[in-house]
Amino acid sequence: MDLEELWKTILGEIELNISRANFLTWFQNSYIKEVKNDTVYIVTPSNFTKEWLIKKYNKFILKALYNHFPDIKQIEYIISNAHLAPLAKNPIKFKAEKILENGDEQLNFSEFSIDPETNLNSKYTFESYIVGANNELAQAAAIVISQNIGTKYNPLFIYGGVGLGKTHLMQAVGNKIRQEKGKKIKIYYISSEKFASEIVNAIKQQTMEDFKKKYRSLDVLLIDDIQFMANKDKTQEELFHVFNTLYEHNKQIVFTSDRPPKAIAPIEERLRSRFEGGMVADIGYPDVETRIAILKSKLQIKNYPLPDEVINYIAESIPKNIRELEGALNRVIAHFKLKRNEPNLIDTKKILTEILEQPVKSINYKDIIKKTSQFYGIPETDLIKQSRKRDIVKPRQIAMYLLREELKCSYPFIGDVFGGRDHTTVMHACEKIEKELSKNTILFQEIINLKELLYNL
Repeated sequence: MDLEELWKTILGEIELNISRANFLTWFQNSYIKEVKNDTVYIVTPSNFTKEWLIKKYNKFILKALYNHFPDIKQIEYIISNAHLAPLAKNPIKFKAEKILENGDEQLNFSEFSIDPETNLNSKYTFESYIVGANNELAQAAAIVISQNIGTKYNPLFIYGGVGLGKTHLMQAVGNKIRQEKGKKIKIYYISSEKFASEIVNAIKQQTMEDFKKKYRSLDVLLIDDIQFMANKDKTQEELFHVFNTLYEHNKQIVFTSDRPPKAIAPIEERLRSRFEGGMVADIGYPDVETRIAILKSKLQIKNYPLPDEVINYIAESIPKNIRELEGALNRVIAHFKLKRNEPNLIDTKKILTEILEQPVKSINYKDIIKKTSQFYGIPETDLIKQSRKRDIVKPRQIAMYLLREELKCSYPFIGDVFGGRDHTTVMHACEKIEKELSKNTILFQEIINLKELLYNL
């Protein structure tokens, strides 16, 4: 049994289930020492890390291990400094690097090759980005702006569902510019949540001038998941001023979001108009040919061949999420490497059974109301009570539609849930949304994104 290969596989599966920041922080310098009987012995660098893994991630790790070795029943954690006294023959070590300014630190695995100055991941390039009918407009626009900084399609706003390659494409822009222009062009990539956090810290530490100077001196600003700025008034205000400064000086700005600007609510109208002022491009679900091309590209990088029938089966089985597609591929490769079997379709189907036959998450009407209110950035009470505000009516009708379509609730029940409304009002709302879905692509995407939130797809 190759313990190093096993732990890499486990890490790959865990990464799909937790945030990247937590993954980088808590799994650094960990490795499997040995597997004995029904127990796996995992080395961690400190008692604090050990306690956190037991408390927060033990189930994730055990589940991932069980996928490959059903006989595994428990995990024992051993504390050791991996750099001074490695307990395994080939422990998996990762180099920690300081990334961020203002006293913040971000731990990073060296294999991810994060540039400490730009926060860009070097693996995200145009060359490794597979283009299909679902993303060709967004990819073409990204290439254009990397060659015409600040003068074409500024800002570029890329939107699409979870795991479809928005971050990859955004960072490819930064990496291409860095490759061709070097350090004379100041580039910075950041998530909107981290951007908001920096503002809060700057206010607390009375360093807002330093914050403004940092962002207004950039040549290329890349902000991921901009939809999380909804309801954060101070963050929106500062972004507005940063945007204006950069835009007026022909500096390039790129945003990503899980929805188009029109669907980000509530957000300041002046900011929304800035988002729509350049190029808005969507990324849809990849067709099966594109998914096959993605898998073949990954296999070429990994230098591990698989039969076409295996590749086709994986591509056809996972249609909506590229991250899940890659996760399935990693699981298949790891299995055949560990078992030293010749890759074949029968075993592949067995390996992916758990992924493909996972039961749909059970939801209730409260879940729909909660997620709809979160998605549109409005209080749950406003969604339910008798308000006729335009920005409330549409989300309410969508929530009614979802209760009817997903839970098959009766019209009278839905009316009772939403403040005692008449069942004819509910019928009208559901029919209106259903009719609009056939012609409104933005609404269609919103419903898809909402369902992803509901079922954690």
